Amino acid sequence: MKAKSKTFWRWWAKALGEKASKCDKESDTVAGIRTFIFLTYLITNIFIVAGVIRHWNDEPVKIYIDGVNQEQNKDVTI
Repeated sequence: MKAKSKTFWRWWAKALGEKASKCDKESDTVAGIRTFIFLTYLITNIFIVAGVIRHWNDEPVKIYIDGVNQEQNKDVTI
């Protein structure tokens, strides 16, 4: 099992970009930081897409402007 996880980590680190240094420990640390950055981007994008899907067919919002006569006030949709 350890050999499989080591192989997976090696593939994942290569997918993140070039090796940061000749020292394996330092390269693993950099790959860990790159993985953290990737995960934050992924989670942010998931929330953005979820928000778009949630508000896909919402009812239009009506905005009324103060100080304008009721007859001049038109429904504005956003």
